[in-house]
Amino acid sequence: MVQSLNTTSDYVTKATWQRGIPCYGQIMIGDNGFEFYNDKNVLDYIQIPWNEITYVVADVHFKGKYIPRFELRTRNNGNFIFSAKQPIFVLKAIRKYIPADHMRQALSLWQKIKLRFK
Repeated sequence: MVQSLNTTSDYVTKATWQRGIPCYGQIMIGDNGFEFYNDKNVLDYIQIPWNEITYVVADVHFKGKYIPRFELRTRNNGNFIFSAKQPIFVLKAIRKYIPADHMRQALSLWQKIKLRFK
């Protein structure tokens, strides 16, 4: 069995880890880090301490009413993309531990097209 990184959990919800093949499981946000546990495979999990996360980038559509996915960017291990049942509550729970200047909104389609032509 996997030992949890957190001593207390603030928020737990169902989520999907997008890594080529989607992995379904649960996100647990606690006092020491961000954790994802796969439902089917016990050994397939992620534990990221808060000091390892540099940025949280969320795709925001329709003025914040629809957030399909969010991305955790880490210092050493790369980027992890997740989608959750209620991502607004996940991002609010993450905001307790990550400063507001490290939480970003992803570029929209028109902003990406503008950057290509400049």
